[in-house]
Amino acid sequence: MYVHETKIRVRYSETDQMGYVYNGNYAQYYEVGRVEMLRSLGMSYQSMEHAGVMMPLLELKCKFIKPAFYDQEITIKTIVSKLPGVRILFDYELFNEEGELINLGHTTLVFFDMEKKKPCTPPENFMSRIAQFFN
Repeated sequence: MYVHETKIRVRYSETDQMGYVYNGNYAQYYEVGRVEMLRSLGMSYQSMEHAGVMMPLLELKCKFIKPAFYDQEITIKTIVSKLPGVRILFDYELFNEEGELINLGHTTLVFFDMEKKKPCTPPENFMSRIAQFFN
């Protein structure tokens, strides 16, 4: 299992009329978690795309537990609990500054060969970096 945490501060433009983070922004928070998780492995989405592999979203689930508010610092915990194949599953746990769980999420992405226009196995350099956490 690989777990990575990153933090993000809620910007005013991300809130709705009630002062809560607008529900559609949680998908962006999940993306921040994924991008930073890749960086923690010494990679980036951009490097994968330059190598000809994209990761389109196949599924997104989101459960709201408590609201997040403007200027709060949110901790995004990104979890990969299963070694990826053609698909990679991410789970997310978001916490407010008090350490309270405020949101649960799940996404499924697919490794996609940009040239062949079809799903593919993960790039070898990605697999060699993440596989060490699944022994």
